[in-house]
Amino acid sequence: MEMIQEGARIAQHEAARRVAAANARNGEYLTFRLGAEEYGIDILRVQEIRSYEQPTRIANAPAFLKGVVNLRGVIVPIIDLRLKLGCDTAEYNHFTVVIVLNVKGRVVGAVVDSVSDVLELNGEAIRPAPGTNANIDTSYITGIGSVSDRMLILMDIEALMSSADMGLMEEAAA
Repeated sequence: MEMIQEGARIAQHEAARRVAAANARNGEYLTFRLGAEEYGIDILRVQEIRSYEQPTRIANAPAFLKGVVNLRGVIVPIIDLRLKLGCDTAEYNHFTVVIVLNVKGRVVGAVVDSVSDVLELNGEAIRPAPGTNANIDTSYITGIGSVSDRMLILMDIEALMSSADMGLMEEAAA
């Protein structure tokens, strides 16, 4: 019975992802690097881009939650996307930046290796993300963008930041 439910859940997830990619309209995406991969997020979620500064650590927080910073009077949690998404390394250098996001009315910082540029993609340049049978959460991946020889992993940053394991959005949703 569990296998049938799991199969139905996977099929439902894949169908939803295909619909999301098919419904993708022209949009602008901020592109950034995590390791060797290039990602894109909806530019409308981006509040600002800042250089990385060491945040104040929070006791007993998961490794990907680096801590908090005071951004003009607002306490902002800083999530290292490299650690959250399992990239090989999380090296902090002069290219490391924090993308300050507005997600469901909450300000959150996302640490990335570097920011590339802003690209406008139309629906034809976006393909559905390939399905996987592995037991991994890819619900935040909305598609794959193709721009000349570049492949961008397009992500729904709101879905990623709102996931239960992040624990960031409960008070915003309440």
